[in-house]
Amino acid sequence: MRRIIIAGTHSGCGKTTVTCAILAALKARGMNVEAFKCGPDYIDPMFHRKVIGVHSYNLDSFFCDDDTLKYLLHEHAKNTDIAVIEGVMGFYDGADVRGSAYSLSQITDTPAVIVIDCRGMNDSIGAVMLGFLEYMNPNNIAGFIFNRLPERLEPLAKKLCDDFRTGYFGYLPKTDITIESRHLGLVTANEISDIKTKIHKLGELAEKHICLDDIFEIQTPLFPEFRVPELQESSSKKPVIAVSNDRAFCFIYDDNIELLKKLGCEIRYFSPLDDTKIPEDANGLYLCGGYPELHPERLSANTDMLADILGRISHGLPTIAECGGFMYLHDTFTDMNGNEFNGAGVIHGKAFRTDKLQRFGYVELSSDCDNLLCKAGEIFRAHEFHYFDSTDCGSDMFARKTDGRKWKCVHANHSIYAGFPHLYFYSDIRIAKRFVSACIVYKEKNEQNN
Repeated sequence: MRRIIIAGTHSGCGKTTVTCAILAALKARGMNVEAFKCGPDYIDPMFHRKVIGVHSYNLDSFFCDDDTLKYLLHEHAKNTDIAVIEGVMGFYDGADVRGSAYSLSQITDTPAVIVIDCRGMNDSIGAVMLGFLEYMNPNNIAGFIFNRLPERLEPLAKKLCDDFRTGYFGYLPKTDITIESRHLGLVTANEISDIKTKIHKLGELAEKHICLDDIFEIQTPLFPEFRVPELQESSSKKPVIAVSNDRAFCFIYDDNIELLKKLGCEIRYFSPLDDTKIPEDANGLYLCGGYPELHPERLSANTDMLADILGRISHGLPTIAECGGFMYLHDTFTDMNGNEFNGAGVIHGKAFRTDKLQRFGYVELSSDCDNLLCKAGEIFRAHEFHYFDSTDCGSDMFARKTDGRKWKCVHANHSIYAGFPHLYFYSDIRIAKRFVSACIVYKEKNEQNN
């Protein structure tokens, strides 16, 4: 299984642009390509899907143990010509290195190509290269791609690679092709009207300036088949899970959905923006994150949906509501300018905009009491990424960072998990299995009552 990590020197160096360019060029050649994103990011995989027309998955070495990471990579890429993995932040950046592109490269024995943003540099490019090559050893750095490199400096880039005995894999010139950003990173792919044109142009640049054949020929070690631990046969009960999916609620991991399916669930997507109620036959509800603050008028005006969600949750429908989904459950939530709008009224408080990221990063969650997702004293991992906060973040769980900071958070009982922390089910498969079990119990009770 051929595989490569496109990593970078730092956030904003052009990893996504270079990765999309490579994916577009390989796809144009007719190759069977699979894409991945290192870390917990939701938005970059959306761009990958737009480029290659298939799913893109996350690989996160903070969330997952080594065997689970290897299983996920093998499961999704075993029948492809090449797997292209986009890194996160700088190559070595992560939660105590774990969670970094470097960590993923080491665990999966995957070669890495480092993207350097060459804007404003000349000979200093060599200092950056040498630093990354020597900072940690061993590493799997196979070479470099030079982003925004003036054509006149291409001979210098090649010479530096020769001098340091590392691979030269081409460059992308300065270009007016841009992908806009907002407060949580890049805007989503569906919001860029000319995304296909931009991606096509990036693919043409990659075909011209990036050494695609050399990337494809990088020697990659054999990759054995792995089985995911603790995944039992799926249930025959087949509970129906209603999953939010529209422009306001679009942050969800494909692996979470696929794991629910493996556990026997049927998925029904619905839109809090456009539908008037969640699916009638739903035995569970999954309100994922996204951008409710960008669509407050329509969400608030859809009073039938708000009433249906409040009623169903009040009657015990097993529910996971993360970040944006959690905000939507409040009595009120604000838009980007602080204007207040009605929410579903499940959480008695207000979700409001702040000026900076709140409690950003990975956390470990635990609880003193049994609840929908865990038993008392158990620990599972999550992450937070939001500018909004709440007058009632909950107090049924404890969050702890790797640096020792901790705080109370999340509303959790036997039928609900609602809070800012995002969940990744493969970090602890038990949380998915318990959610599914609660949905089955709810389904059986309803069938008995009817």
